[in-house]
Amino acid sequence: MATTATNLGSTCGFTTRLSLRWVPEPPEETTDTIVISVGEWFIDLRMDKKSGAIDWAMAGTMVAENPNETPLKINFTRELDSLNEIGMVDSASFSALPNGDDLETGEMPHPELPGAPMTAFEEVWHNLPFREGPEGAKQGISWILESDDEDFRQSEEEGEVTLTKMFIGRVWGTYQAFQQVQVHSRRKDQDGNWVFKRTGAEVSARREEFSPGAGWVDKYVVGPEGASVPSMKTEFDGEGQGSWKVPGEKVVIDGKSFIVRAFEEIKQPCQ
Repeated sequence: MATTATNLGSTCGFTTRLSLRWVPEPPEETTDTIVISVGEWFIDLRMDKKSGAIDWAMAGTMVAENPNETPLKINFTRELDSLNEIGMVDSASFSALPNGDDLETGEMPHPELPGAPMTAFEEVWHNLPFREGPEGAKQGISWILESDDEDFRQSEEEGEVTLTKMFIGRVWGTYQAFQQVQVHSRRKDQDGNWVFKRTGAEVSARREEFSPGAGWVDKYVVGPEGASVPSMKTEFDGEGQGSWKVPGEKVVIDGKSFIVRAFEEIKQPCQ
């Protein structure tokens, strides 16, 4: 039996996209896409197969609006986004296909059309078996961390700050990490209301996969600062212990503070 979220009782997701269809065009798949999720947090990396560049990289939350209904409606927020749609909230519906895959439907900007108009889409997603990690067979830890940055929305002054936003996470033996320089501004509009805006530069990203006997191996290292994005090969101090297990707590990696957004541990049952 494959080691999947279903037969483990896991709340984590480890999925790949099989196809994208811009209605009424035919479906196709031009990317190598992996989405990891832990609880309500996700890290989604889509790599263009031809160019080897980032097609889309985004991270944030995914919250079910109607968890007990079908189709399932999920609201996504993006705290980091290579298409510079930071802070955008969008919704999509998910329905199970007869073969066990999931069909996602909704609307989003079509980047290949002039003006990127909102266009109906259909995506087919496939749940993958968890890759074995350093914890060994049939067990592992999963987590997502967000960089601990100043929340300029709480400021009482106009102005802007530049920061390096980061999301890093893994589900067992698969690791993904993003880094993006963002400018956060806070100003008053003509009516005296506060307006908060975030813009981002090019995303640097890393995907690593664990291989028994070889350890963590690079799958992709891309972007202007790709080499400096945190790597599992550095063996994060205290990973999976103490504060790492508590959402909302803070941990330090390479001298930078991160907030634990989600954590899960699956252990082998006692024999």
